[in-house]
Amino acid sequence: MKSCEIGGKNPNCDQIKRLKKITSEMPGDDEIYKDSETIKALADPTRLKIVYLLRYGELCVCEIMEALEKPQATVSHHLNILKNAGFLKWRKEGVWTHYRLSNSKIHENINELLKNH
Repeated sequence: MKSCEIGGKNPNCDQIKRLKKITSEMPGDDEIYKDSETIKALADPTRLKIVYLLRYGELCVCEIMEALEKPQATVSHHLNILKNAGFLKWRKEGVWTHYRLSNSKIHENINELLKNH
């Protein structure tokens, strides 16, 4: 580790050991990138609204369109992003596609994350 200053002074051995331990437990770049892509999937107001809607159960695309007052192309675009990130499951019924949260805890986890902000 390069010589550095922590808090305006040279670090002592305990500080260096602590920092090495912290950095050794940090995920690798590939995992961090994957996690950031997952978080990005939620970083859009329309997608968050979709998650909030689906906390009550399965909805078809037309119901989501109606609730959001958005065109089918826009809703489908956002649903695909959420689906690719693993947040949604879907099923076809004739010409209709129905979506639901892939995990019932997703909404609770988002609320917990945002609770103090």
